[in-house]
Amino acid sequence: MASNKKYWKSVEELDSSSSIVETLKQNEFVEPIPTDDFLGDKETLEASSTTRRDFLKYVGFSTAAASLASCEGPVIKSIPYVIAPDEIVPGVANYYATTMADGFDFANVLVKTREGRPIKIERNDLAKSGGSVNARVHASVLSMYDKNRVQNPMIGGKDVTWDEFDAAVAQKMNEMNGKEVVLLTQTFASPSTSKLIKEFTAKYTNVRHVIYDAVSSSEALDAFQNKYGTRALPDYDFSKAEVLVSVGADFIGDWQGGGYEAGYAKGRIPKNGKMSKHYQFEANMSLAGANADVRVPVTPTQQLQVLKALTGGSASGLPENVAAAVAKAKSHLQKAGGNGVIITNLPDVQAQSMVLDYNAGGQVMDTAKPRMTAMGNTQEVTKVMNGVVSGSVKGLITVGVDPVYSFPNAAFAEAYKNLEMSMAFSMKPDATASAAQLVAATPHYLESWGDVQLKKGSFSIMQPTIRPLFNTRQFQQCLIRWTGNGDKKYYDYLKEFMEASVLGTSSWNQAVHDGIVESTAEVTTDADTTNSNNLELESSTSNGALSNATQSGGMELTLYTKTGLGNGNQASNPWLQELPDPITRTSWDNYVTVSAVDAAAMGLENFNVANGGLNGSYVNVKMNGVTVENVPVLIQPGQAKGSIGLALGYGQTVGLQEEMQTGVNAYQLYTNFSAVQTDVTLEKVSGVHEFACVQLHNTMMGRDIIKETTLEIFNTKDVHEWNPVPEVSKDHEEISVRSEDADLWTSFDRSIGHHFNLSIDLNACTGCGACVVACHAENNVPVVGKAEMRKSRDMHWLRIDRYYSSEGSFEADLEKKESISGLGSSLSEYGEMEHPSANPQVAFQPVMCQHCNHAPCETVCPVAATSHGRQGQNHMAYNRCVGTRYCANNCPYKVRRFNWFLYAENDEFDYHMNNDLGRMVLNPDVVVRSRGVMEKCSMCIQMTQKTILDAKRDGRKVKEGEFKTACSAACETGAIAFGDINVEDSEIHELKENKRMYHLLEAVGTKPNVFYHTKVRNTNEA
Repeated sequence: MASNKKYWKSVEELDSSSSIVETLKQNEFVEPIPTDDFLGDKETLEASSTTRRDFLKYVGFSTAAASLASCEGPVIKSIPYVIAPDEIVPGVANYYATTMADGFDFANVLVKTREGRPIKIERNDLAKSGGSVNARVHASVLSMYDKNRVQNPMIGGKDVTWDEFDAAVAQKMNEMNGKEVVLLTQTFASPSTSKLIKEFTAKYTNVRHVIYDAVSSSEALDAFQNKYGTRALPDYDFSKAEVLVSVGADFIGDWQGGGYEAGYAKGRIPKNGKMSKHYQFEANMSLAGANADVRVPVTPTQQLQVLKALTGGSASGLPENVAAAVAKAKSHLQKAGGNGVIITNLPDVQAQSMVLDYNAGGQVMDTAKPRMTAMGNTQEVTKVMNGVVSGSVKGLITVGVDPVYSFPNAAFAEAYKNLEMSMAFSMKPDATASAAQLVAATPHYLESWGDVQLKKGSFSIMQPTIRPLFNTRQFQQCLIRWTGNGDKKYYDYLKEFMEASVLGTSSWNQAVHDGIVESTAEVTTDADTTNSNNLELESSTSNGALSNATQSGGMELTLYTKTGLGNGNQASNPWLQELPDPITRTSWDNYVTVSAVDAAAMGLENFNVANGGLNGSYVNVKMNGVTVENVPVLIQPGQAKGSIGLALGYGQTVGLQEEMQTGVNAYQLYTNFSAVQTDVTLEKVSGVHEFACVQLHNTMMGRDIIKETTLEIFNTKDVHEWNPVPEVSKDHEEISVRSEDADLWTSFDRSIGHHFNLSIDLNACTGCGACVVACHAENNVPVVGKAEMRKSRDMHWLRIDRYYSSEGSFEADLEKKESISGLGSSLSEYGEMEHPSANPQVAFQPVMCQHCNHAPCETVCPVAATSHGRQGQNHMAYNRCVGTRYCANNCPYKVRRFNWFLYAENDEFDYHMNNDLGRMVLNPDVVVRSRGVMEKCSMCIQMTQKTILDAKRDGRKVKEGEFKTACSAACETGAIAFGDINVEDSEIHELKENKRMYHLLEAVGTKPNVFYHTKVRNTNEA
């Protein structure tokens, strides 16, 4: 039978007496317009230069107020090339293969440039193990155009020339002779950089290299090194996993570098009656947990017991429901044999070793070609931190890291200022660079050369896609200069190194062109530069932090990274700040997540105000004498009782403009660089926090939006039972809504030429948000800021709705209501139904303009600004639009956005569109919209038209897979597919014929060109 669950976006929606939800359902625009202030002011009207469009605004409609925000766009004169570069053809994009490697995110990418400007990041499909091109990677192009970057080398806070800087460094290094100096760097995963560091430490023997990963994987690295002799991380191919059990590992998020979602999604699409089975044991509600078939909330200390029970130990001591889930997971794993896998994120070498032992010899884990993208050692970094505080370390050179911000010891910041030598290689004036004596301005990766070994045997090339914007120099170039190689360029050094040790018979030019090269060459790694043989490794028994954790009434804290901000490297990036968190749907913030039970016990609350904005309590988080004050609280359905969560990467206050200084610094609680902390207490304090939470915006709650079924029903029942087509009444008979007889008007013949459709598979969509940022980049979507987001004025053309559902169905809810008898029963049982579920099921649904063939927006526009194209797209003529917003009110999908303000060149919105440097990222193929108009997804018409014109120029047909949109190109999992439905042997045509296909709100009769695939959950027992 078809699923008929009750879906909800917010706890507020479970309150049947809430007037706010009902108001939001009925009112698309919750903030009133100051009509009288404007239209009542004669001088304001007379002062306006009246055009035809203005005349329509003021006179033509009774709803003139809706148009009054419109204004003439600014005129900007273009400056032509004096001598045009040969490789640049105006209006034609160039693509360059390169690699991002910032110490946290590693990915092979293609960079789209226009007239010499990088404007967009895309995936390099040639790379078989190219990391994850996630939301942060897509947004990284904007970080290059940050107006707050360090633009020159500095000594004592003053700009100097590089010659002066080199001389100062040489003098300082001589002064430091015989004193301990630490070179503290990110993980580069760059063989040529490792070689240069060895040459540098050979010349300056008092310098030792220590690798610092801000978010540590040290215990997993230690376990792998103990077992396999190499400091690296195992790789996993989850497409081969029949059963996947994760204990605290958000492998769809940032676990061990991320990049696993594509393989995972392959196993989640039901094929031949089969799909993988996914168990998740975790404390915080994560992306992995949200996508799991079975999710069990457990605290971190219980997770260690779960892991022991899964790998052969006993489940005694675990709660009954957890022990039952463990037994089922073990049964499934035994049945899967070598196609079963267990993973964990517990910061415990014993736990990591148990996982390695269990997975050894299986089909999923790859230890022969491990990942080389994390190399840090917690004990070595702790020694550096303590050495600076105690004074034994006299000099510190930092590269790509910000220890003043991210080290948990508060005394480090003051001690850093007292060092005899402090030098920071940094792109931003961050907390460390701002306090350093010497600051070397480094370029963005899109301005740099380099090599990266993401995985053993897989080498990537980093090449510049634009000349350096500022007077910067790469760290590697500095090492070449300081080790006596004179004026030799790093490019020449890199080319010689690659040709001598990696390329073999391959061509250097071909490697640069492709961006990757496979080789069996043995090269120097980061770990080889740190005297890794002498490192103190944790053994499988020495680290019993979790095993011996004593509970004295405190909470257990799990520190995590959000898919938006990650470890905080790109905190100055407004695209990432405004990206709603996939689980909480909150942007511009981090917060403590608590369970409803714990929140009630402590008197903590969340509530919605009249315009839908979410408010919450504040707490002080206390642990080991450290207090983080005024942290907002968000009550999270699915949070394990007795546990809390807090995101790293926020709370930066140095080197960022004021708008980006959001959240609190959770690194203060990152004691021993461990993601799990015990004995944490929360203290409620006064005040109310205002969240920029979009979970109630544009809500379609209560309508048939998510279709889902179980694998058993999918395999055994007729499609009409679990995916019924809605019916409507005609002449007192029920007919399919897809029937021509159900249409109110005659359809056009769309079988000639192209007709575009977009497919979205709910089984493959993990909610990661990469498509949202890619859409921002391609379509010049403005950033509006926290205050406007809170007023439901976000401008995202594409949103990813997150829906919770209780385990029961509508029938179960109705039965419970009808069984209530008496006042006492009604108070208790209605109360239960209003409480957020302790462990809800989750579904993600990307929603954009549905490009309806029978579009309700088109029929109500009084100036024909929105109309339908022959190729299936719903068009918007911005110059015709006068902002009546009739179309938004008539859209059942709530996908249209109104420009309340002019977001470009407006000091009120001090983001990238407000400065000349930031505007360099804008796509010239897409107009920057002025205020007072409606905008929405265009199905990237500029991309489809270019594809058609390219094929026409070449005298050929468009190839299969050549049509793309920004979101479909960005989707790692393949959840979003785009193509021409008129090509019968195309992928999109097959997807539309799939029995899981359905249209959103199909009963309305809009006939969308976007369709979805029913979500299938694997509820089968072993």
